[in-house]
Amino acid sequence: MEVRTAASPKDVKHYTTDRLREEFLIQNLFETDKINLVYSHIDRIITGAAVPVSGQLELTAGQELRAEYFLQRREMGLINIGGDGVVAVDGRAYDIKAREGMYIGRGAKAISFESKDPSEPAKFYLNSAPAHIAYPTVHIKPEGEAGEGVVIIKDENKVECGTLEDSNHRVINKYIVAGQVESCQLAMGMTRLMPGSVWNTMPAHTHDRRMEVYLYFDLPEDAFVVHYMGEPSETRHIIMRNEEAVISPSWSIHSGCGSRAYTFIWGMCGENQDYGDMDNIDNRTLR
Repeated sequence: MEVRTAASPKDVKHYTTDRLREEFLIQNLFETDKINLVYSHIDRIITGAAVPVSGQLELTAGQELRAEYFLQRREMGLINIGGDGVVAVDGRAYDIKAREGMYIGRGAKAISFESKDPSEPAKFYLNSAPAHIAYPTVHIKPEGEAGEGVVIIKDENKVECGTLEDSNHRVINKYIVAGQVESCQLAMGMTRLMPGSVWNTMPAHTHDRRMEVYLYFDLPEDAFVVHYMGEPSETRHIIMRNEEAVISPSWSIHSGCGSRAYTFIWGMCGENQDYGDMDNIDNRTLR
């Protein structure tokens, strides 16, 4: 598990391109037969990925957490961006298809990942945050029928917004949000840009009560996203490729413009779970 410390906005505005990427960009998450994890001191979020091919991958705490098991003091959300897979939680197996997700509550001990077809492996993207209460583990589906341990994303949490004229026509699917899936502080969802649209989260905003991590994907090899970050008056940018993530501190904007349409997963943690708790930025004040 890689550990990264927090950064001050007073320092970040002096960073070189290489230093900015070193501190905030997360690359090479999705490696075959590995679980890769990055532990950030910013709200103690862990960002990671599991790509099982040869067999099961077991999630362990590692030395960095000083815990008996990974979720001893944590909760976790995941979304599968690959082929069909299986997530086992304390002996119960969940079939997780592409674009389906899970919330796994504090106290779950044995967690493993497996692919249904090694030639088309599952790609489980993970976000984990500290937790003080054990909420139920649930399987989250964009559509279908609800049942025991299964939550279907509500219609009001499937939001189409933006316009093609503004190059930001997109569909937001909220997976882990208040009123749909109970969690201590973690929120997760996925936003898909429609063909011809390239901007996300513009006009920009901050939310000083929580941080955020973005994972950009559905990009061909020669495409990229210019991710904008920094204080509104001191913006910086990072060039990002397919299946790369970026850490966004609470004081930073988090917006992107791609060379073509793309999809991204957002994960947030902090003291306020209200999705609408944003400090909106007037475009005319950005620098």
